Amino acid sequence: MSNQRDLQKKIVSQIKRMKQAERDKPNLLAQTVYIGTLGLVMVLPIVGGVYLGHWLDSLIAGYSTRWTLSLLLTGVVVGMFNVYFLIKD
Repeated sequence: MSNQRDLQKKIVSQIKRMKQAERDKPNLLAQTVYIGTLGLVMVLPIVGGVYLGHWLDSLIAGYSTRWTLSLLLTGVVVGMFNVYFLIKD
């Protein structure tokens, strides 16, 4: 019986969210800000990884791009997870 009440509460809350979303249709400015936020959330880990990797490579004698490439790929993965979790909400 408790499961049915929980399910009913979830359904009611989702219906309320859907009705609220229909009333609050985003305008062009809100959509632009959202897309800009998605871009920053994706790009910042990539740029941070590249800068950190370049700094670590500069500490190693000789020419090396090992850290730069590794942290670039790590930044891409982190950025993709960030975008996924932002869109999921």
